[in-house]
Amino acid sequence: MLTALVVDADALARRRVTGLLRLGGWQVREAADVATARHLATAEIDLVVTDALIGAEDGLELLRQLRQDGSQARFLVVTRQVTDELRAQATAAGALACLTKPVDAGVLLDFLRSRTTGPAAQGNTHEIHDVDDLHDADVEAELMDRLQEMYVNALPGRVSAIETHTRQGNGPGVASAAYTLAGTSGQLGHPEVASLCRAIAADARRGVMAHSRVQYLHALAGV
Repeated sequence: MLTALVVDADALARRRVTGLLRLGGWQVREAADVATARHLATAEIDLVVTDALIGAEDGLELLRQLRQDGSQARFLVVTRQVTDELRAQATAAGALACLTKPVDAGVLLDFLRSRTTGPAAQGNTHEIHDVDDLHDADVEAELMDRLQEMYVNALPGRVSAIETHTRQGNGPGVASAAYTLAGTSGQLGHPEVASLCRAIAADARRGVMAHSRVQYLHALAGV
């Protein structure tokens, strides 16, 4: 199984990318700061997805540090606003692409589909400089169909995790599981599920276990 490291100070943005990667069969580690990212970026990491700005820290400098440390992973930068200058800086830091946040599900999976992200692919030097390079109608439709299939297959386990944490009174567990499902649901065209999961997560962060909302989620998801 391929392993990715997602680095972003914004927990919700981080979980959105994490959720999409896990739907695609990836094992994912998460970091909210540079120090944690460097600690987690071991040899088996195949892909690093980082914000260009991690809180007050430089995400591109993180990539340079990881490469100096000997990392053979592929790098992907995400940011709120992609400029020519930032794209050039990201390329200089070793990134294959610079994508706009929030990352579109089809674009991310298309990027991953078109790349072998392990060390064996290091000889592949073709670089993607523009999100438009990733778009092909037939490929995108196929990817979205596959994503929807993976989403449906993963849904029972995602809802079950929210239910289990709710019964246990585990607020952080509920919030994490609900935010993850909210992110993937929103990006894959399930806004009602996404909205309900965000409400469940917000309640959990206040220490409120929203049992009735969780029951409604179970019914809404049809699992």
